[in-house]
Amino acid sequence: MSSIAAIEAVVVNVSPKTNWTFIAVRTDAGVTGWGECSLNRWEPLLTAYVEVLAQDIVGRDVSTAAEAIRYLPHSPGGLVAHAVRSALEQAITDISAQLAAQAIHQFIGPARRHTVPAYANINRGVRSRSPEGFADEARAALAAGYKCVKLAPFDGVIAEDADTTPIDDRIHEGLDRVFAVRDAIGPGSPLLVDCHWRLDEARATALIGDIAPASPYWIECPISEHPSQFGAIARLRERTRSQGIRLAGGEMITGAEQAAAMCASSLYDVLMPDVKYAGGYHGMLEIAKICIASGVTFSPHNPTGPVAHLASIHVCAAAPDVLWLEHQWAESPLFDALIGGCAAPLVDGAFVVPSAPGLGAALDLVVARAHPHVSLPRNANLDERLG
Repeated sequence: MSSIAAIEAVVVNVSPKTNWTFIAVRTDAGVTGWGECSLNRWEPLLTAYVEVLAQDIVGRDVSTAAEAIRYLPHSPGGLVAHAVRSALEQAITDISAQLAAQAIHQFIGPARRHTVPAYANINRGVRSRSPEGFADEARAALAAGYKCVKLAPFDGVIAEDADTTPIDDRIHEGLDRVFAVRDAIGPGSPLLVDCHWRLDEARATALIGDIAPASPYWIECPISEHPSQFGAIARLRERTRSQGIRLAGGEMITGAEQAAAMCASSLYDVLMPDVKYAGGYHGMLEIAKICIASGVTFSPHNPTGPVAHLASIHVCAAAPDVLWLEHQWAESPLFDALIGGCAAPLVDGAFVVPSAPGLGAALDLVVARAHPHVSLPRNANLDERLG
Protein backbone atom coordinates (compact mmCIF):
# COMPACT_ATOMS: atom_id res chain seq x y z
CA MET A 1 0.00 0.00 0.00
CA SER A 2 1.15 3.55 -0.74
CA SER A 3 1.58 6.10 2.05
CA ILE A 4 1.81 9.87 2.05
CA ALA A 5 5.40 11.08 2.28
CA ALA A 6 5.13 14.86 1.93
CA ILE A 7 2.70 17.74 1.51
CA GLU A 8 3.66 21.10 0.02
CA ALA A 9 1.81 24.37 -0.55
CA VAL A 10 2.81 26.33 -3.65
CA VAL A 11 1.66 29.95 -4.00
CA VAL A 12 1.99 31.61 -7.41
CA ASN A 13 1.53 35.26 -8.27
CA VAL A 14 -0.19 35.51 -11.65
CA SER A 15 -1.22 39.16 -11.92
CA PRO A 16 -1.02 42.43 -9.97
CA LYS A 17 -4.25 41.47 -8.21
CA THR A 18 -4.16 37.66 -8.00
CA ASN A 19 -2.29 34.81 -6.31
CA TRP A 20 -3.20 31.14 -6.76
CA THR A 21 -2.49 28.54 -4.08
CA PHE A 22 -1.88 24.88 -4.91
CA ILE A 23 -1.19 21.82 -2.76
CA ALA A 24 0.97 18.87 -3.77
CA VAL A 25 0.61 15.54 -1.96
CA ARG A 26 3.42 13.07 -2.68
CA THR A 27 3.52 9.36 -1.86
CA ASP A 28 6.48 7.19 -0.92
CA ALA A 29 6.13 5.56 -4.34
CA GLY A 30 6.70 8.88 -6.14
CA VAL A 31 3.09 9.60 -7.18
CA THR A 32 2.01 13.24 -6.80
CA GLY A 33 -1.56 14.49 -6.59
CA TRP A 34 -2.60 18.13 -6.96
CA GLY A 35 -5.30 20.27 -5.41
CA GLU A 36 -6.07 23.99 -5.37
CA CYS A 37 -7.26 26.17 -2.47
CA SER A 38 -6.85 29.68 -3.92
CA LEU A 39 -8.32 32.34 -1.64
CA ASN A 40 -6.87 35.69 -2.59
CA ARG A 41 -5.04 37.56 0.19
CA TRP A 42 -5.41 34.65 2.64
CA GLU A 43 -2.26 32.83 1.50
CA PRO A 44 -0.38 33.06 4.83
CA LEU A 45 -3.24 31.34 6.66
CA LEU A 46 -3.72 28.76 3.93
CA THR A 47 -0.08 27.72 4.00
CA ALA A 48 -0.04 27.69 7.80
CA TYR A 49 -3.05 25.37 7.90
CA VAL A 50 -1.42 23.06 5.34
CA GLU A 51 1.43 22.65 7.81
CA VAL A 52 -1.04 21.91 10.64
CA LEU A 53 -2.85 19.19 8.68
CA ALA A 54 0.36 17.73 7.31
CA GLN A 55 1.26 16.64 10.83
CA ASP A 56 -1.84 14.40 10.83
CA ILE A 57 -1.55 13.12 7.27
CA VAL A 58 2.10 12.45 6.46
CA GLY A 59 2.79 8.77 7.05
CA ARG A 60 -0.81 7.67 6.61
CA ASP A 61 -1.84 5.24 3.95
CA VAL A 62 -3.47 6.97 1.00
CA SER A 63 -6.64 4.93 1.50
CA THR A 64 -7.10 6.22 5.07
CA ALA A 65 -5.89 9.80 4.69
CA ALA A 66 -9.42 11.03 4.06
CA GLU A 67 -10.17 10.45 7.74
CA ALA A 68 -7.84 13.32 8.64
CA ILE A 69 -9.39 15.79 6.19
CA ARG A 70 -13.07 14.91 6.41
CA TYR A 71 -15.57 17.74 6.29
CA LEU A 72 -16.28 19.31 9.67
CA PRO A 73 -19.15 21.83 9.60
CA HIS A 74 -18.07 23.22 12.98
CA SER A 75 -14.44 23.79 11.96
CA PRO A 76 -13.11 26.88 13.76
CA GLY A 77 -10.89 27.58 10.77
CA GLY A 78 -13.83 28.66 8.64
CA LEU A 79 -13.41 29.02 4.88
CA VAL A 80 -9.61 28.85 5.11
CA ALA A 81 -9.74 25.43 6.78
CA HIS A 82 -12.35 24.13 4.37
CA ALA A 83 -10.32 25.36 1.39
CA VAL A 84 -7.23 23.46 2.54
CA ARG A 85 -9.24 20.33 3.36
CA SER A 86 -10.94 20.52 -0.05
CA ALA A 87 -7.59 20.85 -1.82
CA LEU A 88 -6.17 17.88 0.06
CA GLU A 89 -9.24 15.85 -0.91
CA GLN A 90 -8.60 16.82 -4.52
CA ALA A 91 -4.95 15.78 -4.32
CA ILE A 92 -5.63 12.47 -2.59
CA THR A 93 -8.36 11.68 -5.12
CA ASP A 94 -5.90 12.51 -7.90
CA ILE A 95 -3.41 10.01 -6.43
CA SER A 96 -6.09 7.34 -6.00
CA ALA A 97 -7.28 7.78 -9.59
CA GLN A 98 -3.71 7.56 -10.90
CA LEU A 99 -3.15 4.35 -8.94
CA ALA A 100 -6.38 2.98 -10.43
CA ALA A 101 -5.27 4.06 -13.93
CA GLN A 102 -8.48 6.07 -14.37
CA ALA A 103 -9.25 9.69 -15.10
CA ILE A 104 -10.76 11.33 -12.04
CA HIS A 105 -14.23 11.65 -13.54
CA GLN A 106 -14.19 7.90 -14.17
CA PHE A 107 -12.86 7.17 -10.68
CA ILE A 108 -15.57 9.23 -8.93
CA GLY A 109 -18.10 8.42 -11.68
CA PRO A 110 -19.91 7.12 -13.47
CA ALA A 111 -18.63 9.27 -16.30
CA ARG A 112 -21.65 11.02 -17.81
CA ARG A 113 -20.27 13.39 -20.45
CA HIS A 114 -17.15 13.93 -22.52
CA THR A 115 -17.49 17.70 -22.85
CA VAL A 116 -18.59 20.35 -20.35
CA PRO A 117 -20.35 23.54 -21.53
CA ALA A 118 -18.70 26.68 -20.22
CA TYR A 119 -18.95 30.45 -19.95
CA ALA A 120 -16.17 33.03 -19.83
CA ASN A 121 -15.82 35.12 -16.70
CA ILE A 122 -14.20 38.20 -18.22
CA ASN A 123 -13.89 40.20 -15.02
CA ARG A 124 -10.22 39.78 -14.11
CA GLY A 125 -9.09 39.80 -17.71
CA VAL A 126 -10.50 43.28 -18.34
CA ARG A 127 -7.63 45.79 -18.51
CA SER A 128 -9.77 48.92 -18.85
CA ARG A 129 -12.71 49.08 -16.44
CA SER A 130 -14.60 51.36 -18.82
CA PRO A 131 -17.79 50.11 -20.51
CA GLU A 132 -15.79 49.90 -23.74
CA GLY A 133 -13.10 47.84 -22.02
CA PHE A 134 -15.68 45.31 -20.81
CA ALA A 135 -17.34 45.25 -24.23
CA ASP A 136 -14.03 44.58 -25.99
CA GLU A 137 -13.23 41.70 -23.64
CA ALA A 138 -16.70 40.20 -24.13
CA ARG A 139 -16.33 40.28 -27.90
CA ALA A 140 -12.92 38.65 -27.61
CA ALA A 141 -14.36 35.86 -25.44
CA LEU A 142 -17.04 35.07 -28.02
CA ALA A 143 -14.40 35.12 -30.75
CA ALA A 144 -12.41 32.58 -28.69
CA GLY A 145 -15.36 30.18 -28.78
CA TYR A 146 -17.41 30.87 -25.66
CA LYS A 147 -21.17 31.08 -26.04
CA CYS A 148 -21.86 33.26 -23.00
CA VAL A 149 -20.01 35.64 -20.70
CA LYS A 150 -20.09 36.90 -17.12
CA LEU A 151 -18.91 40.18 -15.67
CA ALA A 152 -18.65 41.65 -12.17
CA PRO A 153 -19.27 45.32 -12.98
CA PHE A 154 -19.88 46.99 -9.62
CA ASP A 155 -16.40 48.15 -8.66
CA GLY A 156 -16.21 50.04 -5.39
CA VAL A 157 -19.77 49.22 -4.32
CA ILE A 158 -20.02 48.05 -0.73
CA ALA A 159 -23.41 48.63 0.88
CA GLU A 160 -21.91 49.04 4.33
CA ASP A 161 -19.98 52.10 3.06
CA ALA A 162 -23.02 53.96 1.74
CA ASP A 163 -22.53 56.83 4.20
CA THR A 164 -18.97 57.51 3.09
CA THR A 165 -18.78 56.61 -0.60
CA PRO A 166 -20.97 57.40 -3.65
CA ILE A 167 -22.04 53.81 -4.15
CA ASP A 168 -25.24 54.69 -6.03
CA ASP A 169 -23.15 56.49 -8.66
CA ARG A 170 -20.91 53.42 -8.82
CA ILE A 171 -23.93 51.16 -9.29
CA HIS A 172 -24.91 53.26 -12.29
CA GLU A 173 -21.37 52.98 -13.66
CA GLY A 174 -21.72 49.22 -13.28
CA LEU A 175 -24.98 49.24 -15.18
CA ASP A 176 -23.28 51.11 -18.02
CA ARG A 177 -20.77 48.23 -18.21
CA VAL A 178 -23.59 45.67 -18.28
CA PHE A 179 -25.43 47.36 -21.12
CA ALA A 180 -22.20 47.84 -23.06
CA VAL A 181 -21.53 44.10 -22.84
CA ARG A 182 -25.08 43.26 -23.88
CA ASP A 183 -24.68 45.47 -26.94
CA ALA A 184 -21.32 43.84 -27.70
CA ILE A 185 -22.50 40.23 -27.54
CA GLY A 186 -25.94 40.76 -29.04
CA PRO A 187 -29.32 39.50 -27.84
CA GLY A 188 -28.68 35.80 -28.48
CA SER A 189 -25.79 35.18 -26.08
CA PRO A 190 -26.51 34.58 -22.39
CA LEU A 191 -25.24 37.37 -20.12
CA LEU A 192 -24.44 36.72 -16.45
CA VAL A 193 -23.97 39.48 -13.88
CA ASP A 194 -22.09 38.94 -10.62
CA CYS A 195 -22.70 41.37 -7.74
CA HIS A 196 -20.27 39.80 -5.22
CA TRP A 197 -22.61 40.46 -2.25
CA ARG A 198 -22.04 44.21 -2.63
CA LEU A 199 -25.65 45.38 -2.26
CA ASP A 200 -28.30 45.60 0.43
CA GLU A 201 -31.85 44.38 -0.17
CA ALA A 202 -33.24 47.78 -1.17
CA ARG A 203 -30.51 48.49 -3.71
CA ALA A 204 -30.64 44.93 -5.03
CA THR A 205 -34.39 45.24 -5.54
CA ALA A 206 -33.93 48.47 -7.48
CA LEU A 207 -31.08 46.94 -9.50
CA ILE A 208 -33.23 44.08 -10.70
CA GLY A 209 -35.62 46.52 -12.35
CA ASP A 210 -32.83 48.68 -13.74
CA ILE A 211 -30.92 45.76 -15.24
CA ALA A 212 -33.91 43.89 -16.69
CA PRO A 213 -33.74 45.60 -20.13
CA ALA A 214 -30.30 44.00 -20.58
CA SER A 215 -31.96 40.58 -20.23
CA PRO A 216 -29.36 38.91 -17.98
CA TYR A 217 -29.70 35.16 -17.73
CA TRP A 218 -28.88 35.41 -14.04
CA ILE A 219 -27.93 37.86 -11.32
CA GLU A 220 -25.38 36.36 -8.93
CA CYS A 221 -24.84 36.97 -5.20
CA PRO A 222 -26.58 40.35 -4.88
CA ILE A 223 -26.45 40.45 -1.05
CA SER A 224 -24.79 38.70 1.88
CA GLU A 225 -25.50 34.98 2.17
CA HIS A 226 -25.38 34.97 5.96
CA PRO A 227 -28.40 33.00 7.29
CA SER A 228 -29.81 36.24 8.67
CA GLN A 229 -30.31 37.33 5.04
CA PHE A 230 -32.06 34.19 3.79
CA GLY A 231 -35.46 35.88 3.92
CA ALA A 232 -34.20 38.83 1.90
CA ILE A 233 -32.59 36.55 -0.70
CA ALA A 234 -35.86 34.62 -1.07
CA ARG A 235 -37.69 37.91 -1.66
CA LEU A 236 -35.14 38.93 -4.26
CA ARG A 237 -35.63 35.59 -6.00
CA GLU A 238 -39.32 36.34 -6.36
CA ARG A 239 -38.42 39.74 -7.75
CA THR A 240 -35.99 38.33 -10.34
CA ARG A 241 -38.51 35.69 -11.37
CA SER A 242 -41.07 38.40 -12.05
CA GLN A 243 -38.56 39.91 -14.50
CA GLY A 244 -37.69 36.60 -16.17
CA ILE A 245 -34.23 36.54 -14.56
CA ARG A 246 -32.68 33.74 -12.50
CA LEU A 247 -30.93 34.25 -9.17
CA ALA A 248 -27.62 32.45 -8.58
CA GLY A 249 -25.27 32.06 -5.63
CA GLY A 250 -23.68 29.76 -3.10
CA GLU A 251 -20.07 29.93 -4.27
CA MET A 252 -18.66 29.84 -0.73
CA ILE A 253 -20.70 26.97 0.67
CA THR A 254 -18.47 24.46 2.41
CA GLY A 255 -20.60 21.35 2.51
CA ALA A 256 -23.77 19.55 1.60
CA GLU A 257 -25.73 20.72 4.65
CA GLN A 258 -25.28 24.36 3.62
CA ALA A 259 -26.46 23.52 0.11
CA ALA A 260 -29.48 21.70 1.54
CA ALA A 261 -30.34 24.67 3.76
CA MET A 262 -30.18 27.08 0.82
CA CYS A 263 -32.31 24.82 -1.33
CA ALA A 264 -34.86 24.27 1.45
CA SER A 265 -35.16 28.04 1.87
CA SER A 266 -35.81 28.54 -1.89
CA LEU A 267 -32.98 31.04 -2.23
CA TYR A 268 -31.61 30.38 -5.68
CA ASP A 269 -32.52 29.07 -9.11
CA VAL A 270 -28.84 28.22 -9.70
CA LEU A 271 -26.42 26.92 -7.06
CA MET A 272 -22.70 27.51 -7.67
CA PRO A 273 -20.52 25.45 -5.31
CA ASP A 274 -16.75 25.61 -5.73
CA VAL A 275 -14.50 22.52 -5.68
CA LYS A 276 -11.96 24.57 -3.69
CA TYR A 277 -14.28 25.07 -0.72
CA ALA A 278 -17.12 22.55 -0.88
CA GLY A 279 -15.24 19.38 0.07
CA GLY A 280 -13.42 18.59 -3.14
CA TYR A 281 -14.79 16.06 -5.62
CA HIS A 282 -17.00 14.09 -3.28
CA GLY A 283 -18.42 17.18 -1.60
CA MET A 284 -19.32 18.65 -4.99
CA LEU A 285 -21.08 15.49 -6.13
CA GLU A 286 -23.13 15.41 -2.93
CA ILE A 287 -24.21 18.98 -3.61
CA ALA A 288 -25.06 18.11 -7.21
CA LYS A 289 -27.39 15.38 -5.93
CA ILE A 290 -29.06 17.84 -3.57
CA CYS A 291 -29.61 20.23 -6.46
CA ILE A 292 -31.27 17.51 -8.52
CA ALA A 293 -33.56 16.55 -5.64
CA SER A 294 -34.48 20.20 -5.02
CA GLY A 295 -35.09 21.27 -8.61
CA VAL A 296 -32.14 23.70 -8.48
CA THR A 297 -29.64 24.07 -11.33
CA PHE A 298 -26.05 22.97 -10.65
CA SER A 299 -23.45 25.30 -12.22
CA PRO A 300 -20.06 25.28 -10.48
CA HIS A 301 -18.09 28.37 -9.53
CA ASN A 302 -14.56 28.22 -11.02
CA PRO A 303 -12.74 31.56 -11.19
CA THR A 304 -9.15 30.70 -10.28
CA GLY A 305 -6.24 28.52 -11.42
CA PRO A 306 -5.72 25.56 -13.74
CA VAL A 307 -5.80 22.81 -11.09
CA ALA A 308 -9.23 23.86 -9.81
CA HIS A 309 -10.30 24.28 -13.42
CA LEU A 310 -9.41 20.71 -14.37
CA ALA A 311 -10.87 19.42 -11.10
CA SER A 312 -14.12 21.24 -11.86
CA ILE A 313 -14.25 19.75 -15.34
CA HIS A 314 -13.98 16.26 -13.83
CA VAL A 315 -16.76 17.07 -11.34
CA CYS A 316 -19.01 18.28 -14.14
CA ALA A 317 -18.25 15.20 -16.21
CA ALA A 318 -19.46 12.96 -13.37
CA ALA A 319 -22.33 15.12 -12.02
CA PRO A 320 -25.93 13.96 -12.65
CA ASP A 321 -26.62 17.26 -14.43
CA VAL A 322 -24.82 20.54 -15.05
CA LEU A 323 -25.69 23.80 -16.76
CA TRP A 324 -22.32 25.51 -17.31
CA LEU A 325 -18.88 25.63 -15.81
CA GLU A 326 -17.34 29.01 -15.14
CA HIS A 327 -13.87 29.79 -16.52
CA GLN A 328 -11.81 32.82 -15.47
CA TRP A 329 -10.77 33.68 -18.99
CA ALA A 330 -7.64 35.56 -20.07
CA GLU A 331 -6.46 36.83 -16.70
CA SER A 332 -2.93 35.49 -17.10
CA PRO A 333 -0.89 33.47 -19.63
CA LEU A 334 0.32 31.49 -16.63
CA PHE A 335 -3.02 29.66 -16.59
CA ASP A 336 -1.83 27.28 -19.31
CA ALA A 337 1.91 27.66 -18.70
CA LEU A 338 1.61 26.35 -15.14
CA ILE A 339 0.43 22.97 -16.42
CA GLY A 340 2.55 22.78 -19.54
CA GLY A 341 -0.16 23.88 -21.96
CA CYS A 342 -3.90 23.54 -22.43
CA ALA A 343 -5.04 20.24 -20.93
CA ALA A 344 -8.73 20.67 -21.76
CA PRO A 345 -9.35 22.48 -25.06
CA LEU A 346 -12.49 24.51 -25.63
CA VAL A 347 -14.46 23.15 -28.57
CA ASP A 348 -17.75 24.74 -29.64
CA GLY A 349 -18.24 26.39 -26.25
CA ALA A 350 -17.43 23.29 -24.17
CA PHE A 351 -14.30 21.92 -22.51
CA VAL A 352 -13.10 18.49 -23.58
CA VAL A 353 -12.79 16.30 -20.48
CA PRO A 354 -9.22 15.00 -19.93
CA SER A 355 -8.87 11.24 -20.32
CA ALA A 356 -5.38 10.67 -18.85
CA PRO A 357 -5.18 8.99 -15.44
CA GLY A 358 -5.83 11.28 -12.50
CA LEU A 359 -6.26 15.02 -13.01
CA GLY A 360 -4.74 14.94 -16.46
CA ALA A 361 -1.99 17.47 -15.68
CA ALA A 362 0.50 18.50 -13.00
CA LEU A 363 1.85 21.84 -11.86
CA ASP A 364 5.15 22.82 -13.49
CA LEU A 365 7.17 23.73 -10.42
CA VAL A 366 9.85 25.52 -12.43
CA VAL A 367 7.24 27.92 -13.82
CA ALA A 368 5.46 28.19 -10.47
CA ARG A 369 8.59 29.03 -8.50
CA ALA A 370 9.55 31.68 -11.03
CA HIS A 371 6.42 33.59 -9.94
CA PRO A 372 6.36 33.43 -6.13
CA HIS A 373 3.68 34.77 -3.83
CA VAL A 374 3.48 38.53 -3.35
CA SER A 375 1.42 40.57 -0.90
CA LEU A 376 -1.30 42.20 -2.93
CA PRO A 377 -2.20 45.89 -2.52
CA ARG A 378 -5.73 46.75 -1.53
CA ASN A 379 -7.65 48.92 -3.99
CA ALA A 380 -11.36 49.51 -3.56
CA ASN A 381 -11.67 50.37 -7.26
CA LEU A 382 -10.64 46.86 -8.24
CA ASP A 383 -12.66 43.77 -7.57
CA GLU A 384 -11.23 42.22 -4.41
CA ARG A 385 -14.00 39.71 -3.92
CA LEU A 386 -13.89 36.04 -4.87
CA GLY A 387 -13.98 35.58 -8.65
